[in-house]
Amino acid sequence: MSRPSAQTKRLQQIDGWVFPYICACFTFWRWLMDLIFRPDIKTAPKNIIFLKLAEQGSTVLANEAIRQAVAKVGKENVFFLMFEENRFILDVMDLIPRENVLTIRTKSAVSMVTSCLSRLWEIRRRKIDVCIDMEFFARASAIIAYMMGTRMRVGFHCYFGEGPYRGNLCTHRVLYNSHMHASKTFLSLVRALDNDPDAFPTFGFTPPAEMSLAHFKPEDSEREEVAAMLRELAGTDASGRTRRVILLNANASDLMPLRRWENSNYVELARRLLETHSDIAIAFTGGPSEAEKIGKLVAEVNDARCFSLAGKTTLRQLLIVYGLAEILVTNDSGPAHFAALTPVDVVVLFGPETPLLFGTLSPRNHNIWLGLACSPCINAWNNRQTACNNNLCMKNIPVSQVFDTVCSVYKQRTAHLQ
Repeated sequence: MSRPSAQTKRLQQIDGWVFPYICACFTFWRWLMDLIFRPDIKTAPKNIIFLKLAEQGSTVLANEAIRQAVAKVGKENVFFLMFEENRFILDVMDLIPRENVLTIRTKSAVSMVTSCLSRLWEIRRRKIDVCIDMEFFARASAIIAYMMGTRMRVGFHCYFGEGPYRGNLCTHRVLYNSHMHASKTFLSLVRALDNDPDAFPTFGFTPPAEMSLAHFKPEDSEREEVAAMLRELAGTDASGRTRRVILLNANASDLMPLRRWENSNYVELARRLLETHSDIAIAFTGGPSEAEKIGKLVAEVNDARCFSLAGKTTLRQLLIVYGLAEILVTNDSGPAHFAALTPVDVVVLFGPETPLLFGTLSPRNHNIWLGLACSPCINAWNNRQTACNNNLCMKNIPVSQVFDTVCSVYKQRTAHLQ
């Protein structure tokens, strides 16, 4: 059985049916308390906590936002609250002390609630000044942010927009800009602390053109161990060197089916790449839960130079694999952003969301997006829900286009060997 945190549809239903009423009640309570106590919302903060429960890819995009928070209050005074299964990438980015990463257990609904309450009590004891809510329009995060007891809360407010109602629980109510890349959107939340709370939605901050990106640096011993594994699985070419590896992330789980490119397309892509390039090996990646399905795809390819890595590596080892590989082909998902921390070229297939907002920050990123009239259909305004049940935006991406893109990138990467 999947963790409650992975049951996206159910969480969205609870967020839409139950939490608006709680937000309304808390909004009235806040209005009453503010009349009595008049909290200080203008004195510069001494410590900050980020709230981003899910989506590790978004954590990667928040790199510059976290860095600027560190510059503002010091590394030891920046905290993060997230689901326990998502902390890995924050540890890899190494922006804040590991002991400052507070996690919520998600093995069951009961543990999720009790763990969340425990963390809220811990945060209140620490007397943290600011909570930066990086969830777009989730009501649950607005409630959690308010319950932290911080004197300042920064988050998105829809004003006259179409975003979901989440009460009036933030002191710094930032207008969500649906035309700005997510990395700049997250940065704006930190910079909102420099703005007069009473001035919003007016906010005279211009995001920088370029955003910083973290880099993953494994230990030499780790790299050697993974390189030996790849050498055994990929084999060697005529010169005795490990074959160059192209990775395919078929994303065979059912978590976000609208983002998936058909498995048969990955099989065809693998066959064509192997037929065209005699010096490469193809590795399918995936988690332990995907190992059986990935194994079947490898069997369909039916080539000795094609193998599965699903369930055979830790997440940290997978990042090392990215760094040793030539190209990763993946849909719009966490691995695309993880790979951006490494030297690998990434070909990312977009459909129900747009690379204009959620593309990776890597200079070696290559997006494929058809730009259909109905795409993107998933966005912050609709709480990332859609009525679509036929993802033509992904189905209509031809294997030939992905193949041509991969071949072009591979030619550029190996040009110095010609």
